[in-house]
Formats: sequence, structure tokens, C-alpha cells
Amino acid sequence: MHSKNNNKTQTFIQGLRPFSSSIPKTLKKHLRKGGYNYSNIVDNWTKMVSQKTSDACYPNTVKMGRDMRDGTLVLNVIHGKEMQVEYEKAEIIDKINSFFGYNCISNVTLKIVQNEIITKNKSFPKIKDASKIKEKMNKVNNKELKNSLNNFLKAYNERSK
Repeated sequence: MHSKNNNKTQTFIQGLRPFSSSIPKTLKKHLRKGGYNYSNIVDNWTKMVSQKTSDACYPNTVKMGRDMRDGTLVLNVIHGKEMQVEYEKAEIIDKINSFFGYNCISNVTLKIVQNEIITKNKSFPKIKDASKIKEKMNKVNNKELKNSLNNFLKAYNERSK
């Protein structure tokens, strides 16, 4: 065996490399930040906490401390359920830590979110020239299709008013 220097600061014996050098950099970054813990918490959220708590909040992020211990869990809480989740913080921490088997989470932070997403009132565009549509519909030979198109046009016109 001979030594090989790959223009890096470390020298490796050819064929033998540390396992960490074979992992992609992006994956290493997530593993260091506790991405594995976060994905486990998200996947098993309803199993870890009660259904009532699960309906009121869901995990947003996990900020891990040194040595993957004493992290902070950020929960998105539905507006109006803050007090319920606030009282259950200690229980949430205990259940998550018992799931992992060590003190993974030491703090829970709440972030309030709206229950419903407010959307703009979407309406159908008005038909400017209905005569062209009727001309094209008259060219249709199939009676069932013609009736269906007429019914659709009536429903569309009623909806767009």
C-alpha cells in the first residue's frame, strides 16, 4: 500500500477513506443541524403527542444545540390554541425525549399561525361575445354534446353574475 495525497490537508491510504468523506456535503449539513431528529419528529408527531395537541400545532423547525442535545423545537400553533399548547409544553418535551431516549429537546417555542388561508374572491371572467360561442355550438352534430354544452353555458352565465 502506498499513501496518496489528494491535494487536501489529510493524507489517506489508498482505498481506505473515512465514511464522512463519502457523504454528500448537503446531507452532512442537515445531519449536523439535527435534520434527522426533525424528520423523526415530523413523521411521528401524532404518535408522540396526543391527537388534541396534534390538531392544535405542528413542528416547524428544530434548532439543535451542541452534541445534538438540548435543542429548541419551534411549533406552529393555530391562533386561539396557544394557551392549550403552552400548558402542554413540558409534556411535549418529555414525550419527545422519551421517544429519542435522551435529552434531545429542552425548549419549545411557539409561533402563532392563522387557521385559514385568506384567498381572494375568484370569479369567472365574463363572456364578451356569446354569439360566436352559440354559432360554434350549432355546428356540433351530436345532440347529447350540444345539450351538455348548452347546460354548461347556462351554468357558467349564472355563476359569473
